[in-house]
Amino acid sequence: MYIRDLEKCEAFYAADDSLLREILHPDKADLKLRYSLAHATVSPGQTTLPHKLKTSEVYYILEGEGIMHIDGESAKVGPGQTIYIPPFAKQHIENTGNMNLIFLCIVDPAWRTEDEIILEE
Repeated sequence: MYIRDLEKCEAFYAADDSLLREILHPDKADLKLRYSLAHATVSPGQTTLPHKLKTSEVYYILEGEGIMHIDGESAKVGPGQTIYIPPFAKQHIENTGNMNLIFLCIVDPAWRTEDEIILEE
């Protein structure tokens, strides 16, 4: 049995400027997974940097509110909503609320630094 406590996952700033904690990643534990799972936080008034991933990604919003931007489309998002982001889609999310925007990120295949491309604004 493998159980991971979020508070024991090291926090770091990803290239898109979100605060991440990797919960599950096949390169960091002996797990038979193709995907990775991370917990992300974007502070009030902040926006992640526009970027693309070579892989597909899914966000599941846990807390807060914001606007998701994918390939020129924008939509308000909040708790309980799931967002699919296709491979190579230009994306960023902005926190429009007064509390942290917190969401889970599932990347398939698993996230790798070299698969993320930060874009000029």
